[in-house]
Amino acid sequence: MTDTTPNSATDAFAGLSRMLLGDATAKLGGGQSMPDAAEMMKLLAAGMAENSGRWLDLNSRYYREQLALWNAYAGGGAAAQAPSPPADRRFRAEEWREPYFSYLAHSYLLSANWLQEMTAAAKLDTHAKRKLEFYTRHMIDALSPANFPWSNPEAIKMAAATDGESVNRGLKNLAADIDKGLVSMTDETAFEVGRNLATTPGAVVYENDFMQLLQYAPLTDTVHERPLVMVPPCINKYYILDLQPDNSFVRHAITAGHTVFMVSWRNMPETMGRATWDDYLEHGVMRAIAVAQDICRVPQVNALGFCVGGTLLACALAILRARGANPVASTTFLTTMLDFSDTGELSVFVDKPYVAAREAEFANGGVLHGRELALTFASLRANDLIWPYVVNNYLKGLTPEAFDLLYWNSDSTNLPGTMYAYYLRNTYLENNLRVPGKLQMCGVPVDLGTIDMPAYILAAREDHIVPWRTAYNTTELLGGPLHFVLAASGHIAGVINPAARNKRNFWTGDALQPAADAWLDGAASHPGSWWPHWTNWLAEFGGAPITAPVAAGNAAYPPLEPAPGRYVKDKSR
Repeated sequence: MTDTTPNSATDAFAGLSRMLLGDATAKLGGGQSMPDAAEMMKLLAAGMAENSGRWLDLNSRYYREQLALWNAYAGGGAAAQAPSPPADRRFRAEEWREPYFSYLAHSYLLSANWLQEMTAAAKLDTHAKRKLEFYTRHMIDALSPANFPWSNPEAIKMAAATDGESVNRGLKNLAADIDKGLVSMTDETAFEVGRNLATTPGAVVYENDFMQLLQYAPLTDTVHERPLVMVPPCINKYYILDLQPDNSFVRHAITAGHTVFMVSWRNMPETMGRATWDDYLEHGVMRAIAVAQDICRVPQVNALGFCVGGTLLACALAILRARGANPVASTTFLTTMLDFSDTGELSVFVDKPYVAAREAEFANGGVLHGRELALTFASLRANDLIWPYVVNNYLKGLTPEAFDLLYWNSDSTNLPGTMYAYYLRNTYLENNLRVPGKLQMCGVPVDLGTIDMPAYILAAREDHIVPWRTAYNTTELLGGPLHFVLAASGHIAGVINPAARNKRNFWTGDALQPAADAWLDGAASHPGSWWPHWTNWLAEFGGAPITAPVAAGNAAYPPLEPAPGRYVKDKSR
């Protein structure tokens, strides 16, 4: 029963404040993605010491602006003299127009602008500057008055209207999120893998300790002779490519007449903590290609890799070429890095001390828990993926809306620590993969230049995980005919853009250029989704049309269980 005493809202707010200011932030932040305030101040001081004149100018102007703002509210006593409501979406509600809260919002925005200008003026090397910019933005986002129960007028009004019940609900939401270690971004009760996500019919036709391989049922009377093997990122569940029927990339490919095989990576238990990058190649990607060849009785398949799945696929193709094999007719890379010279804001987290620490941590095995990576990626867009949900879930006590993509985003996958440490050092830290022969994998030297089959390379213009210019560098590394396409939007929305919705746009260019921006200058923009453009390209490599198979698998690889299989349903622990 709701406590309706006059102090109930106040008491509930006090309890919420104690939890938010206690260990909630550390537990929800995982300790890895939160900014180090001391390091930030050290970097800022070092950078401004090289430009003291600019520092004095910025501070003088900041103090004048804050004084003018205070006078606008308090000096004349007339609300009409106050600045117009901020355009910032966090302060659009009518409640923020009350003088006190309007002042808080404007003062905060002045401080945010001051910090950003201080950061921009700091003279530091590229890596230090990027860290400072990230830490500054992270701190600015975190300190918004909208994020605290005592300074958010919408939350205060709701608490008063519900006699504190909204805050009691918020406390329960916060406690539940602390228990699972993630901020809830969607109503997780609205979705279930196999019920309303990953529902494209098919069967598991092979499994080992690393993956299950799904074969989907055809939707056309005839199919292309060569099947398509999809390799999703191993740090997430595969069903980002098969969310619901109206936004399923898998279903789109099947409807275009392709027999699709999907790698479903295992959510690794502690016992698999010593598994290596080579294991993922040998028992994952290359095994999936071989099984698809056998089931479809073809010498070659087409292959597709998404994000880290694309990096794994490229390594596997280089290994196969070094072994004298050529089982792939064409390859598609979706938002994939092969050159790691500029990894964007992820470089903030990966430096020599960090990699050395992770190598020591996983020297004897162990797993990297998926929620740590999920929090790291969310922190890159904290104002979109963290703080709105803090306000909605905890301060207002509401349940987030059902959103399939955000459900997938929270359904993380554990990785073997040994494999993760190898990946960090040889890609993000040392960028060894782009150097021919620098790395040996599965006993042979890796040279991406030997990947000489036709390739479709897709990047996303607002991608904060795989910067599009970095993805463009793939065109310098591969040895075959290349087709580069740039999609609008970000890492996920740029890829998952169903043709039927006719949203966004994409760019194509006939001739590759040495520089990414030069290519874009000459590229043509096309409305809508890139999906039909890709299927038209892929059809050239599908082979002759044949009668669609009536059943999945064959005598050597009989169906083991219906899609989506067990592995994808295993939750991180």
